[in-house]
Amino acid sequence: MTRVMGILNTTPDSFSDGGLWADPGHAIERARAMAEDGADIIDVGGESTRPGAGPVSIQQELDRVIPVIEAIVAETDVTVSVDTSKPEVMQAAVAAGARMINDVLALRQGDALATAARLGVPVCLMHMQGRPRDMQAHPQYGDVVGEVEAFLLARARACEDAGIDRARILIDPGFGFGKNLEHNIELFRALPRFCGSDYRVLVGVSRKSMLGTLTGRPVAERQAASVAAALLAAAHGAAVVRVHDVAQTVDALKVLRALDGEAAFKDADASAADRPAPLETAPHSNG
Repeated sequence: MTRVMGILNTTPDSFSDGGLWADPGHAIERARAMAEDGADIIDVGGESTRPGAGPVSIQQELDRVIPVIEAIVAETDVTVSVDTSKPEVMQAAVAAGARMINDVLALRQGDALATAARLGVPVCLMHMQGRPRDMQAHPQYGDVVGEVEAFLLARARACEDAGIDRARILIDPGFGFGKNLEHNIELFRALPRFCGSDYRVLVGVSRKSMLGTLTGRPVAERQAASVAAALLAAAHGAAVVRVHDVAQTVDALKVLRALDGEAAFKDADASAADRPAPLETAPHSNG
């Protein structure tokens, strides 16, 4: 069954909702609303990864995310994920109650891999060509599906070698992260291939520029396109869809499964056979 991850950016400069939830009080209100709307996971991020974004300090990121994570954990039963590449933030976030790490750099920064292995929570590994500040300048691939797949499988195996159980590893093709429209479309059409691997797949296309190009809609008017993409990702086998519009996505998934469940989710159910749920966690140490 596809799970819905709600996006909660506590940054002033994210591409879709930059500044809306920068105030901790507003962020917590937003988290409560997403929990009520049916989110299975809330992904809290304190550093923008939009094209052209610059880095923030460790302390600034901690100040943005830790109070929000603590409040969500205290007030809801929703699983909290931390969207970060910094091992220091991973450590503090799990200590605050986060139970998942979502890393756009696939645990390649500093001792992020060793930290994640020690913490024992599920991890999501994303592919990105370049860095946010320059990733959309001139993305180039010989075989985008093959190259992204090879990178993700190599990182997943590195996680296993470090002691992270396979059932706690998700992979994310990284739509819009160092890819043009053609790359994104080719990757999306290859989702059954990714979902047929040994690892669960997270898909995040919500409100992204690829949908804007396809529809001609500005960011604020991409809700329908985002829900359509999330449904198709789920039908292709995605274990998690990362979205801004939680209530609409949750409702659409309910209707799809009820009205056309066996046909729509045939690939998803087959690719998930005999594999544990991706959010199962092992006892972990905060030390």
